[in-house]
Amino acid sequence: MVDRDRFPVQVEGVTLELSNLDKVLYPAAGFTKGEVIDYYTRVAPVLLPHLADRPLTRIRYPNGVGGNGFFEKNAPAGVPDWVRVETLPAPGSTKGREALDYVIADDLPTLVWLANLAALELHVPQWTVGSSGPDRLVVDLDPGPPAGLTECAEVALLLRERLRSDGLEPLPKTSGRKGMQLMCALAGTQPADEVAGYARRVAEELERDNPRLIVARMAKNLRPRKVFIDWSQNNAAKTTVAPYSMRAEPTPTVSTPLTWPELEKGRVRQFRADEVLSRVKRYGDLFADLPGGGAPEVPRAPRRS
Repeated sequence: MVDRDRFPVQVEGVTLELSNLDKVLYPAAGFTKGEVIDYYTRVAPVLLPHLADRPLTRIRYPNGVGGNGFFEKNAPAGVPDWVRVETLPAPGSTKGREALDYVIADDLPTLVWLANLAALELHVPQWTVGSSGPDRLVVDLDPGPPAGLTECAEVALLLRERLRSDGLEPLPKTSGRKGMQLMCALAGTQPADEVAGYARRVAEELERDNPRLIVARMAKNLRPRKVFIDWSQNNAAKTTVAPYSMRAEPTPTVSTPLTWPELEKGRVRQFRADEVLSRVKRYGDLFADLPGGGAPEVPRAPRRS
């Protein structure tokens, strides 16, 4: 008997079995699993460079975003032999494991395989396999209602000038949810705690200068009406949603790279998967310089007051 919900496809010479393509994963938008796979296939040329050599944490929603999702760091059972898996230390493991078998999504077949598993969200650390330190600095901008993306954009512009004063070149993107992130390429030669310490100093400095707009402390009761600059994303155990990853929201929003003129003009919002594909066609990869060589280190010592 033929299973009409399963069929093989060829992706770059690899045979995969796809299933349940008509299953709706975003009920509010009627967005199906087949459309998720189509999005990840079409966005792959700009997404894969940001996943390459990075141990991948997936958030899977087999029953759609209205059902229960789950984090998955370890490679699942039955992983195909053509999928790259690396056994690596697992800092901060909630199950006390010293190491995990991480999936590395370096190619299109792996990306399609993950999408077929309903891995809607793709999260990566700020370091690559075999690196001596993080090659990215990340700051997460989390607005406390009624603050929103407008306030995040205002803080992002302040951060841009502050980071540029230290020789860093930040790139902005939406989170795909309510906030934003800035990412900077780094030399990859410093330990994570040094990078996190720098990010914290910058966040605290901006909080002192802009106390009505910015908070750099973790306490949630301090966040209403302000933008929390989360510097802790630079901890070696933390991951951040990858550029161009989908999010498990009611509609299929995506963590979307932005242009600085968009922020300067106040034209910031969350974008859906179809809109992101149109943006890629127009702009290419706005984060193309992020993995680039010749990046700087962060300053090691605080500024003198």
